[in-house]
Amino acid sequence: MAQLHNRISRRELKERIQNDPTPRTTISFYCYFKIAEPVTFRNKMYKDLSELGVLGRIYLASEGINAQISVPSDNIDAFSSYLYSYPGLDNLRLNIAVDDGKSFYVLDVKLRNRIVADGIDDPSFDMANKGKYVDARQFNELANSSDTVVIDMRNHYEYEVGHFENAVEVPSDTFREQLPMAVEMMGADKEKNIIMYCTGGIRCEKASAYMLHKGFRNVFHLEGGIINYVKQVRTESLENKFHGKNFVFDQRLGERITDEVIAHCHQCGKPADTHVNCVNDTCHLLFIQCDECREKMKQTCSKECYDFIHLLPEEQKKLRSGIDKGRNIFNKSKQKLQQKFGCGD
Repeated sequence: MAQLHNRISRRELKERIQNDPTPRTTISFYCYFKIAEPVTFRNKMYKDLSELGVLGRIYLASEGINAQISVPSDNIDAFSSYLYSYPGLDNLRLNIAVDDGKSFYVLDVKLRNRIVADGIDDPSFDMANKGKYVDARQFNELANSSDTVVIDMRNHYEYEVGHFENAVEVPSDTFREQLPMAVEMMGADKEKNIIMYCTGGIRCEKASAYMLHKGFRNVFHLEGGIINYVKQVRTESLENKFHGKNFVFDQRLGERITDEVIAHCHQCGKPADTHVNCVNDTCHLLFIQCDECREKMKQTCSKECYDFIHLLPEEQKKLRSGIDKGRNIFNKSKQKLQQKFGCGD
């Protein structure tokens, strides 16, 4: 029987990919389409992609597929041909990352109830009724109008390091919270032009359908998200309205789009936009840290975590017991972080 799960330790796999000279390309894609038998679909895809040397993270649900992967560069044509062989995925747009492809070290193909957790329980909601696509040129034209509101459908920590000019932030940690918040923020004006955007298009496409479902009439979403926008801007020599860094969900944690640094170190306040995870295994907080603080604090988020990593291993193990880190991300309220972790003292 074919192996349908990885059986090698992730530590060993990470070392392998870091030492492997094979050129790789990072690709992301998604598609809302009906999958009748997700389990069968998942098992076949895992086997086939493993044979092509694909690494990364793929989510499958009856509503479609969402993937961020790394492909050996010599296998891109074979991978594309394989993907396009599925009904519904033929000629699907593939977003090629700006940076190199050593972004993943294991292949995970996971089943989900939804490819994007949205919290929508209204049975009349239909993804077939979604907003109109806009490309980079159309986005720039619409964004220049005073009748247009540009809404960022990413999480606050993504927005913090980079976003479009005059984009409205929906300050939340989760997409399911953002959807009703976006409706509330727009108020009663159902005629205003609304452009939704996100990293690769998957969240803003569903958000555009949700806004139409709630009665807004002129809703657009950026095709292919920020990744495709940047590609089009560079290829067609268009004005770039995105500033800063594009946060990505792999070990790179960001792609540099412009030289501007629009965020600040969460510890000292200096300009910085590098996300790191606190090295304390009982914390792993995702936060922004400048080079100076990273050296001084040894990539920890607080004095407590700094002290913790200098304890003896047996003491650390005792203190780690029973701790659930959960979703540990820097909250926009720095005061809350300071109260919880003592950060910035």
